Amino acid sequence: MALTVKEIDNAKPKTKKYKMLDGGGLSLLVLPTGTKLWLWRYQFDGCEKNMTFGEYPMVTPKEARELHFVAKKLLATGVNPMAERKAESEARQQEAKAIQREIESSFEKIARKWWAWWSLGKSPRHAEILMNRLEADVFPAIGHLSIHSVQTGHVRDIMLAIELRGASDVAKRAHQSIGQIFRFAIARELASRNPAADFKPRDILAATQSENFARVDEKDLPELLVKISDYNGDALTRFGLKLLAYCFPRTSELIEAPWSEFDLERARWEIPAERMKMKTPHIIPLSRQAVEVLRALRLLTGNGKLVFAGALDKNTPMSNNTLLYALYRLGYRGRMTGHGFRGLASTVLNENDYDEEHVDLQLAHMKRNKVSAAYNHAKYLKQRTVMMQWWADYLDSQLALGRRSSRQAA
Repeated sequence: MALTVKEIDNAKPKTKKYKMLDGGGLSLLVLPTGTKLWLWRYQFDGCEKNMTFGEYPMVTPKEARELHFVAKKLLATGVNPMAERKAESEARQQEAKAIQREIESSFEKIARKWWAWWSLGKSPRHAEILMNRLEADVFPAIGHLSIHSVQTGHVRDIMLAIELRGASDVAKRAHQSIGQIFRFAIARELASRNPAADFKPRDILAATQSENFARVDEKDLPELLVKISDYNGDALTRFGLKLLAYCFPRTSELIEAPWSEFDLERARWEIPAERMKMKTPHIIPLSRQAVEVLRALRLLTGNGKLVFAGALDKNTPMSNNTLLYALYRLGYRGRMTGHGFRGLASTVLNENDYDEEHVDLQLAHMKRNKVSAAYNHAKYLKQRTVMMQWWADYLDSQLALGRRSSRQAA
C-alpha cells in the first residue's frame, strides 16, 4: 500500500534509521536526525544500487512516485538511472560554467578590469570622467555582450549615437577607449581581435571645425583683458580667467588645484606629477599679480581643500566648462578658449626673445626621460620666474591699453 501523508508525518525518528515501504521498490528512509528521504533500491549489471529522489516534504509523495516511474522506465531500457542522472547533472554544471564564463568575459567585466589597471597613476577626476562616459555611452550598448561578440558595427553605432547629440569629441574618445580595452584583452588572451582597429573616427564622423585651441590674436588681447576684468558673473570664475591668463596652465590643472600646492610666500605653485599630463612635477613661478589674485581667492575658498570648488559640492572642482562658457558669454565663442592663453603666451614670449626652451618648459611641453624627469621641473627656474613676471606685467600693460581705448571710444 502506498504511504499516506499522515503516515509520513507521524513517522518519528529512532535510534537507528529505518524504511517505510511505498510500493514498487520505492520507500521512505527515516534517519535518526528526523530527515526523511525517498529511496529506491534496484539491481543493475548484477549490482545493487540506491537512488534517492529528494527529501520529504520538499518532494511530495506524488512527485517522488513520478520520479520513481521515470527511473524505472530508464532501467527497463537498459540504462542505469543513476548514471543518467550524473550525466545530466554534469551537463547542467557545464552549462552553468559556460554561462559564468560568458558573464566573466562580458565587455563590461573586462572593461572594468582594464579601467582598474589603466587608472593607476591617473588623476582620480580624469579616471572618474572616463568611467562615467563608459557607463553612459558604451556599457548600455555592448556591456552585456561577450567580448568575442562585439563587432565593428557595434563600435560604429555607439559613436554615431554620441555624434547625434553633438559630442563628436566624446565619440572619438569612446572609440579610443574601446580600442584600449580590446588591446588590454588581447594581451591577456581574453579576446582575439580589436574591432575598433578596423576604422578611424574620421571614417564615419562628420568633419567638424575644432574650437579646442581657438585663440584671439595678440592685437585683440587688450579688449579681452578688459572684458575679463569687468566680468560681472561669479567672482570665482573671474579670478579663474585671470589666473589662466597670468599662469597659462591647462584648464584642468587650474580647476582641480588644492590650496596645498600653493606657497604664496615663496610665490610658487608646485603641481605634483599625478596631476600633470606628462606625469612629472611642474613648477609655476607666481607673478605679483597672480599672488594678488590668489590672496583674493583665499577669502572665497580658503577654508576648503580646493581653490576652485564646485558650486554644489565643495569637495569637487568646478566644471571644466565653467571658464569656457564664461568666455562664450563675453562674446568669444569659437574665438578663445582657456587653452588659448597658452598659445598666446608661447607666441608673445618667443617673439620677445625669451629662450624657446624656457617657454616650452613653462608650458610643460618638454619631453622628459625617466632619468631627468625628477630634475627638469625645476630647470631654469630663475629665468622662468623673471619671464613669468614679465608676462604678467605685459598683460597689465595690455589691460591698461584696452582701458584707454575704451575711454577714447566713449
